[in-house]
Amino acid sequence: MQANAMLQLHSYWGLHLNLNPNSKSYSLPPSSTRFIKFRTSHRENLRYLKTIGIIHPHTPPNKLPLPDHVDHIIAAVHFLKSKGFSDSHFSRLAFLRPQLFSPKFDPTHVEPVFDFLAADVSASPEASCSIILRCPAILFSDVEYCLRPTLAYLRELGLSGLNSATNLNAHLLNTRVEKLREKVRFLRSIGLSYEESGRVCARVPAIFGYSIEDNLRPKHEYLVWEMERSLEEVNKFPQYFGFSLEKRIRPRHIHLKQRNVHIPLNRMLLWGDHKFYAKWK
Repeated sequence: MQANAMLQLHSYWGLHLNLNPNSKSYSLPPSSTRFIKFRTSHRENLRYLKTIGIIHPHTPPNKLPLPDHVDHIIAAVHFLKSKGFSDSHFSRLAFLRPQLFSPKFDPTHVEPVFDFLAADVSASPEASCSIILRCPAILFSDVEYCLRPTLAYLRELGLSGLNSATNLNAHLLNTRVEKLREKVRFLRSIGLSYEESGRVCARVPAIFGYSIEDNLRPKHEYLVWEMERSLEEVNKFPQYFGFSLEKRIRPRHIHLKQRNVHIPLNRMLLWGDHKFYAKWK
């Protein structure tokens, strides 16, 4: 019985031992058996973590995590897999948020974020994973003080479809309310009402990611002082703020001004270069 059991152990773990099952002298003490299994399991875990990109494949042996840390990483991997992540996702997660696989990581700390995405945002498990992959930092945001107030404010402004797994939605959901309010305050400072500001943000939510001083204010000043257009045009076509001032707005305005042509902002900016410059040669 003992010989058969040890042959099974030898076959399962691939140990290269010269064992003779007919020899009565054949035996391994229990402590040695446990040691062999432990060492092989640890080695297999390391190989797996290297394969999925959590541990760099060329990490020197003296820099590899210790067995207890490896067990902790494996537990984190199992937790994330239970939420819908696959092996192909772990290299990105490890690169952007290595603390997910640190010895101090506790899955119970990020569980509320998954609940928030499912219950509050109404994101499917697949969409939740995609949102997190696009912005892994969201896992470490406080639901009550950060994520839920942000979601409420975005909905108050009229934004919808936040459960779609897009880069914009992922980063919007993880943006603090105060930063969102800064953009609304700017829009109101240039003359838009609160309702108009909300509509602008709902139609061009990327505006929340634009710098006020480096992007929004220069475009507004150019619109009013150089192009001599009214703010009502921005109210009708808020996508204006999404175009490059130097590469599209200014060159096309100058081109039209030289030809004494005045057209709506949408026709000025939405057309591709070939169509635009062919139309107004």
